[in-house]
Amino acid sequence: MGTAVSVDIRDRIEDADGAFGDVFAWLHSVDATFSTYKDDSEITRLQRGVITRADASADVRFVLEECERLRDETDGYFDAYASGSLDPSGFVKGWSVEVASSMLVERGSTNHFINAGGDVRVRGVPEEGRFWNVGISDPSGLTSLRIVVSVTDAGVATSGTAERGAHVYDPHTLKPATASSSVTIIGPELAYTDAYATAALAMGHRARHWLEGLPDHESYVIDAQGNEWSTLGFARCATTLV
Repeated sequence: MGTAVSVDIRDRIEDADGAFGDVFAWLHSVDATFSTYKDDSEITRLQRGVITRADASADVRFVLEECERLRDETDGYFDAYASGSLDPSGFVKGWSVEVASSMLVERGSTNHFINAGGDVRVRGVPEEGRFWNVGISDPSGLTSLRIVVSVTDAGVATSGTAERGAHVYDPHTLKPATASSSVTIIGPELAYTDAYATAALAMGHRARHWLEGLPDHESYVIDAQGNEWSTLGFARCATTLV
């Protein structure tokens, strides 16, 4: 996936090493299947026409179906073909981490934290009396934090331009999305908070109305000039302004 993944388990579970092994084996298999940089991945072969959707694995068919559903839900702003070729990464990373978290639950862990390149899935708590803290980087200087949120049983995803530049495209104009520098969304499942953050970044200034009407999700946006705004319920999660 081109990013680092860390897993923090706070439960005493049987065969913790096996649990870690299963999670990382799953994430490596997702990378091998969905990478747009590997010539032998299913996604690359599908893009080249070497295989058809009917030939693809069940996971690939599921991801493509969800990408199509998300395209409809976001008025076309989430589009796996926005860059001109097939790239479902805006859904795949969050979805794969969500599955990894479910794998840990099946192993008996109800208190854990998975961080995949800044997109985070948390369950339970790190210790009694407090929630998990997730920092949101200041896009003008990634060594500092703009804000910290305190969450439990949630996915936190950020899409922005600071690390990779203007890599998200507005599918309607086919131009890079530059109106916002950072969009963070908190919701019940990382698979969808990740996709929604990508869509909202692509929307630019249009995102505010859409995010304010997005049920069960809260958002925090920094525009290209460094100004910030958030949805009404976001303040309940924000613990520190830096």
